[in-house]
Amino acid sequence: MIALDGAQKRYKEEKTLVGISLKELLEAGVHFGHQTKKRNPKMKKYIYNERNGIHIVDLQQTIKLFEEASRFMSNTAAQGKSVLFIGTKKQAQDAVAEEAQRASMPYVNQRWLGGLLTNFATLKRSIKKFKDLEKMKVDGDFEHFSKKDAAKLEKKYKKMAKLFSGIKEMEAMPDTLFVIDPRKEQIAVSEAKKLNIPVVAVVDTNCDPDPIDYVIPGNDDAIRAIKLFASRIADAVVEGRNQFASTGVPMPMVEAPAETTEETQQLSEVLDQELIEMSISKGVYNDEVLEADDEDEEYIR
Repeated sequence: MIALDGAQKRYKEEKTLVGISLKELLEAGVHFGHQTKKRNPKMKKYIYNERNGIHIVDLQQTIKLFEEASRFMSNTAAQGKSVLFIGTKKQAQDAVAEEAQRASMPYVNQRWLGGLLTNFATLKRSIKKFKDLEKMKVDGDFEHFSKKDAAKLEKKYKKMAKLFSGIKEMEAMPDTLFVIDPRKEQIAVSEAKKLNIPVVAVVDTNCDPDPIDYVIPGNDDAIRAIKLFASRIADAVVEGRNQFASTGVPMPMVEAPAETTEETQQLSEVLDQELIEMSISKGVYNDEVLEADDEDEEYIR
């Protein structure tokens, strides 16, 4: 008991918060929301103002809420629990796979398989078939088949690899989800809610924040914004895993320190000044042409 108390005490003393700065958010274009006509009314409280027909996300809230989400993720990993990274839109695929692998966590970056959570027992059988097929390929067993059959097996392997590569080592359901764009991943979020699995998500101005346990308001389309959030969440998970590995015991949940009125006011003043000095328009990030998920059109933010 003394050893456990000592480990928990060291965890609280050594634990550092994985944060994010206002400058980083601005440089990544996190403050750019969707066009005003696409706004979800429930996101009103996370919107700073509107410029040139585009909503500007309140980065003061983004910083505060990201810190809460980061702390939760680190605490989750420090208890030996798992996080499933999800981002199937084109802009998120590479970042989600890269950061999830760095954090040694499962991920879905191609297509969400319906029932992955609610029908996990059945899905595990499909994962086993994929792992058996992968072993055959690695062992060179494909060469023992005719060219036609070997080609069929290769095609089947590639198709299954796209769906199962990120979750092939997932032996049990995840304890938490990290989602890029819950509007696109609404089936995954819905399954998580049915099973009471907490969801941390980057939520843009066209999304419904209600099903999300830890909302991170911000641009969920810009590659730089997605990369920034995914990398910092992975940092938090790695930090928690390291704490768990060094102590060998689940760590307690660490509460967020109370934010003073003075700190809130200072951050608000900095944000006001930064936005005044910046030229906020649709053309600021015109090097990133993004495909709309809900319409057959392209738009620039």
